[in-house]
Amino acid sequence: MDKEKVIEVRNLAASFGDTVVLSDVSFSAYKGEVTIILGSSGSGKSTLLKHILGLYETEKGEIRIFGEDALGLDEDQQLHMYMRMGVFYQNGALLNSMTVGENVALPLKQHTSLPDDLVDDIVNIKLGLVNLEYAINKFPSELSGGMLKRAALARAIALDPPILFFDEPGAGLDPISLESLDRLIIDLKEQLGMSIVMVTHEVPSILRIANRIIYLDKGSVVFEGTLKEALKCDVESVRQFFSLLDDVDKAKQA
Repeated sequence: MDKEKVIEVRNLAASFGDTVVLSDVSFSAYKGEVTIILGSSGSGKSTLLKHILGLYETEKGEIRIFGEDALGLDEDQQLHMYMRMGVFYQNGALLNSMTVGENVALPLKQHTSLPDDLVDDIVNIKLGLVNLEYAINKFPSELSGGMLKRAALARAIALDPPILFFDEPGAGLDPISLESLDRLIIDLKEQLGMSIVMVTHEVPSILRIANRIIYLDKGSVVFEGTLKEALKCDVESVRQFFSLLDDVDKAKQA
């Protein structure tokens, strides 16, 4: 049986002025998998992610999400679609003037008409899923880096999105906190049945959580395949990327 595609990008192109950022980019992400978008600095990773999220206007190409043409929807249809997509930003993007609980409650209050007591229950559940229920009344400034990431993750899953997007989630974390975050992401994926699309350059994270690799080089996809295929790939830029750690050799033997 063919795997279900949750995202299809076809022939996507983007430029800023005379600078071409994405050129004829095509790839698919599948239900229940972790798809990692890789590439060197300036390869177009973040630009690609922002196009999928509808933050940039697409000049050429096609983006299908949940089988629907994301570029052909009216405003109400777009809102409905993007409410089904959780986003975890690199810096967490928590509002410093709000407590952790208020930050997690924000999307529920903005996009639903649920009564306050039910919102409170959902917030407690989400914080429990990320092992942060004790911090519900703390402010972001009172949290460690790892706690901030978990609070941001709780907010990203507040609306139970079937797809969760991550932009460099491990940035600024020490190796132990990074591993803890990776395991939490995988646990949540399994518990909630989510599909994940992630931009990251953290090789240890990639080896722990990736199912599928999309590798960009100078705005073009030079590799698309499974993690195992990526580890054995002979495309020079991909090979160089995965040659950075001895852990790769161990992973190849697994």
